[in-house]
Amino acid sequence: MKSFMVDSCVLLDILTEDPEWFAWSAKALSEAVDEGLLAINPIIYAEISISFDRIEDLEAAFPADYLLWKPLPPEAAFLAGKCFLKYRRRGGQRTTPLPDFFIGAHAAVEQMPLITRDAARFGTYFPKLSLIQPPERENG
Repeated sequence: MKSFMVDSCVLLDILTEDPEWFAWSAKALSEAVDEGLLAINPIIYAEISISFDRIEDLEAAFPADYLLWKPLPPEAAFLAGKCFLKYRRRGGQRTTPLPDFFIGAHAAVEQMPLITRDAARFGTYFPKLSLIQPPERENG
């Protein structure tokens, strides 16, 4: 069965009922569920956890049967490091790898489309990664 990696921004749109992005994010998740499973990794889990005071509340918001938990494979961590090195060589100022490098690398290594509305960095560092993004960003 096909799996889709879900970026934290999309899940946060649902949680916060973001006025600008809720409709697009809900539709993207609904369409993906029709085709397969929604997946997250520890990085995404950590990013969405900041919206909750207790782990039980987070688990209730996104039950285990809604989101498939995928551990970060070593190959994805290695690829994230290589992409971070490229970022630094291009003048990036951060001194540690950004979460998007781990998320993009994980989706790329496991060949999962990534549902995101923040596709610029993913497209730059993971050009072969299949991105599901808002239409106004698909060609730019």
